[in-house]
Amino acid sequence: MTLDHNQFRFLPSVDELLRTSEGERLIATFSHDLVVSALRMHIAQARDAIRAGALCPSPEVLLAAADLSLRQQARPQLRPVINATGVIINTNLGRAPLSQMALQAVQEVAGGYSNLEYDLAAGLRGSRHTHITALLRELTGAEAALVTNNNASAVLLGLSALAAGREVIISRGQLVEIGGGFRIPDVIRQSGCTLVEVGTTNRTRIKDYAAALSERTAVLLTVHPSNFLMTGFTEATSTQEMAELAHAHGLLVMDDLGSGCFLPSEQYGLSHEPTPRESLVAGADLVCFSGDKLLGGPQAGILVGNADVIARLAQHPLMRAVRIDKMTLAALEATLRHYQRGQAETHIPVWRMIAARPEKLASRAADWAHQLTARGFAIHTLSGESTIGGGSLPGETLPTTLLALDAEQMPCALDLIAQRLRERSIPIITRIFRDTLLLDPRTILEEQDKEIVPALLSILTSP
Repeated sequence: MTLDHNQFRFLPSVDELLRTSEGERLIATFSHDLVVSALRMHIAQARDAIRAGALCPSPEVLLAAADLSLRQQARPQLRPVINATGVIINTNLGRAPLSQMALQAVQEVAGGYSNLEYDLAAGLRGSRHTHITALLRELTGAEAALVTNNNASAVLLGLSALAAGREVIISRGQLVEIGGGFRIPDVIRQSGCTLVEVGTTNRTRIKDYAAALSERTAVLLTVHPSNFLMTGFTEATSTQEMAELAHAHGLLVMDDLGSGCFLPSEQYGLSHEPTPRESLVAGADLVCFSGDKLLGGPQAGILVGNADVIARLAQHPLMRAVRIDKMTLAALEATLRHYQRGQAETHIPVWRMIAARPEKLASRAADWAHQLTARGFAIHTLSGESTIGGGSLPGETLPTTLLALDAEQMPCALDLIAQRLRERSIPIITRIFRDTLLLDPRTILEEQDKEIVPALLSILTSP
């Protein structure tokens, strides 16, 4: 293409664009500096295009391009999405969604001052942990409780306070890797403890722990395999057996439960998930678990157990570095109140999803399919499975009904449909399996149902 040098003369200056009514609107919306930067970028791109043989864009086109880029730039990086994957506790999507009561509690506390560390009755400084200690004691049967910012820090704090410079005994079958590539052996070493492995990957007996005891032993640690399954020729030592051995030698048992389940999971068609109360009854001195997995609350590391043990953790210097913030504390208290009032299944989203009736899920999926087929698209439903996810109840599934878009029936590639769903102002995250794009109503909040059909129609009918 022949280069037309006259096109460069047609390019407006940044000042000329700023003085237009549209330029003034952009300044009022985004600020002078951001608009100038955006216009300079698009004018530079226009110069490059002219060098390649293109014509000079009009001022309106340059301003529209700047508007679009500024709106994209202003969009928050951390955004709400619609989870249509069928993975209930989806780590990549923020794990447990909070209840309305928890959200309201966060807003009320974050929007002003609070009695975070102030004793209203005494008129003196108080402790942030007193706000939920009584609740956790009531719900778990523990003597005392403490909360950190996540369960990994809870494990680190517990081992640092109880076993730094001494030995921690753990089964080889429990040297797990958790999310993000972090491994239990690394956490143990970081706490200043010496790791002592016993047993084998698939079988560890109480005699293995007994044989490893020494004058340097401080803690017997058990880690619940919450993110993997071990089946076949296996044997594990119970918490009760470990507690009897440890207490006979003046030692402590620490149980990392991981997911922190408060309800009887077997009543929902799932295998039994150990609860903090069960672990404490079995004799564990310290139990830790996550707040944002099966508990259904905010990210937190919850520690419950013996009062003397909890006191040692509370006084450790590391506690200051891993303490919980006021917004998380508010959300956690509200979540725990649901359990106290028997509202978990109806108010906590994770448990609402787990408890969802198959016929209700089928009805929602069928309604979406009916609306889409009425517009001429060959979309159907099929039976499928939802998973718990998030390092909780590995291998466990729940029956569901899926909205299915078959590749051969779609006007464009499934990858492109999935991409365009992710590019929406409220992204919809789906999954593709065997040339079919799937949406699971179990993990889509019912108030989000109104987004599904319009989103698919806008993509399927676009060029």
